[in-house]
Amino acid sequence: MSGAPAAWWSAMSILNHSGSTAPELFSAFGNRSYRFQFGSDLLNSWAFEMETLILGWFVLVTTDSPLLLAAFAALNFSGTLLSPFFGVLADRVDRRTLLIILRGIYATLAGVILVLAVLGSVEPWQVFLISAFSGLVRPSDFAVKFALIADSVPRKDLRNAIGFSRATMDSARIFGALLGAGLFSTLGIGAAYGAVVGLYLVSILLAFRITTRRSRPAESTRPWTELVSGFAYIRRNQTLLTIMALAFLANFTGFPIIRGLLPALARDIYGMNENGLAWLIALLAVGALLGSLLTATLIRVRTPGRMMVFWILIWHALIIISGQFSSVFAGAVLITVIGLAQSFAMIPMSVLLLNTADESYRGRISGIRMLAV
Repeated sequence: MSGAPAAWWSAMSILNHSGSTAPELFSAFGNRSYRFQFGSDLLNSWAFEMETLILGWFVLVTTDSPLLLAAFAALNFSGTLLSPFFGVLADRVDRRTLLIILRGIYATLAGVILVLAVLGSVEPWQVFLISAFSGLVRPSDFAVKFALIADSVPRKDLRNAIGFSRATMDSARIFGALLGAGLFSTLGIGAAYGAVVGLYLVSILLAFRITTRRSRPAESTRPWTELVSGFAYIRRNQTLLTIMALAFLANFTGFPIIRGLLPALARDIYGMNENGLAWLIALLAVGALLGSLLTATLIRVRTPGRMMVFWILIWHALIIISGQFSSVFAGAVLITVIGLAQSFAMIPMSVLLLNTADESYRGRISGIRMLAV
């Protein structure tokens, strides 16, 4: 067996790729380092979602331009193309140190907005400039933190750890956004940003307590050479190559379609106004949070590859079905299940990536994975 057939069967072996099962619901929290990283990730995610809502609303109110609001949202992920280079850096230096530096940048930039807010001199152009700097490094936080989890958590607990880590992001989209909206509407942008800066600072303090089992990084070569070697490593490993292809598919179709079409579904199919749209967004996040918690605790999967492929298919099928019903109740249920399917697909994908990749390549693999976002 050689050539294309060999590549096909190698790729299909992902469906039988064995995953670890954990005997305890919260096994990852038995790891001291993970407990600190979970707390750090949770506060960082909440602060980010609070910032996104506060600044998004500020831009909309001060400019009255949906186009500028969309431009602001895009700035939050402007650094996606830089993620592979941060992945190279994560393989060359201590990953905990890199995570602390990244979150220190977020806290510093948030502190600048806090000072401007206290002085009463916040302007939209300042928000755009600061958001552009933050957006350059923000996507790399995801790559570094998942690689760091794999450094500190045993393989048997990795699914549990990744599930709870993703839950920090899902919970932030619900509670972090609500907290930011509440503080902003009642106390103003100054007090709201005081809370944001406080969350970032506590997140950094917790990150200092993270320890890893990672061996000393190998002798460094030129960054470009290491980046090329990361792509070559993926190309040689059919399991990684297949996962990356599925990641690109999911992020090219699943995420943009459902997030981009939610306003149209709410107005044209379900007859909702902007408040109804807000409920649909919240239900999507609730489903994702539920999926993360179930995957982390109750669901035992010996073949995460099969689970990943199955739920990617279900996810896309549900997106198609969601436009076929005019019932608000049916739409709410479908949107919630779509969020559930996202987590059931994405968490096994992350676990497979980190379990398959060699320790010395985890930073680059996670960084390249972010290119699909």
